Amino acid sequence: MFDIPLSALEVAMVQTGARAVDTLHDTAAFAQGLERLGYHRIWYAEHHHSPAIGAFPPVVLTAHAAASTSEIHLGSGGVLAPNHAPLTLAEQFGTLAALHPDRIDLGIGRGPGTFDASIARALRRGAGPTTDAEYAGDVSATLSFLVDEVALGPLPEPWLLASSPAGAALAARLGLPVAVAHHIRPDNTQAVLERYRAEFTPSRWCERPRVLLCVEAVCAETAQEAAWRAGPMDVIKAGLLKGRSEIPFPTPAEAAAHPFTEEERQALAAFRAQQAVGTPESVIHRLTELASETAADELMLTTPVYDLGDRIHSYELIKKYSGATAAS
Repeated sequence: MFDIPLSALEVAMVQTGARAVDTLHDTAAFAQGLERLGYHRIWYAEHHHSPAIGAFPPVVLTAHAAASTSEIHLGSGGVLAPNHAPLTLAEQFGTLAALHPDRIDLGIGRGPGTFDASIARALRRGAGPTTDAEYAGDVSATLSFLVDEVALGPLPEPWLLASSPAGAALAARLGLPVAVAHHIRPDNTQAVLERYRAEFTPSRWCERPRVLLCVEAVCAETAQEAAWRAGPMDVIKAGLLKGRSEIPFPTPAEAAAHPFTEEERQALAAFRAQQAVGTPESVIHRLTELASETAADELMLTTPVYDLGDRIHSYELIKKYSGATAAS
């Protein structure tokens, strides 16, 4: 049992045999379902040129979900600063915050959102990878534009995504709350938290260090069913271990038949042990451990399973057994 808020990261997986538009239509039902369950916020991630993940702009998904819900907080997790002009980000999320006061988050990240170098260059209009200084400048400019140029009313709540100590240091220097990508680089989590808390400087955005921890969580009535539902994402991860990003999101049956190597099985088992996959009791136990170990202020769950109903059911079980409450 724990009493910190629970939230969700929506990655918008496009299932084998489905159209991207079907996944797009599911996003509103997902947001409505999690609002009914009492989840605090949903963030939408920016991805490009992947057969497994829809290339849906977070600002558009945020607007769509906000129009079909009334209370849940919504935003980007993240929108990727190198791909956008700072003023554009400020205008987009400032407008959303004015339309939906006190509900909009602006989570900013650094990666290009694609493994394809030509797509990354196209997103940046021919420019190469962003430097640390350029990224820091873009984040700072976005925050400045929000306050000085946009300011239509209530501002979106800014967050910085971090999977490395360098990202944590930038969040600390700017006085921003940090969203830690434990679901991507769990081995970096403690180093990220230590750097962030040691160097944090209060700002107009945040008076004290504030941590959201993102965890992969798949919950079902039995451990076997949870593993079955988590199987498709294992195929995607195994492909990434080989440097392949063009793999479609398979069905659970296809994933169960996938010929993993022994090395892949070991790597996947090690990763899963740091996440939360299993029965309600085991998932809540693991989430409680992570909340205690990290002193996180909020847990954000990402549940990349094939079926929308199964995905919502996982969130339902976790909320039911956790006793967690939504934050104000």
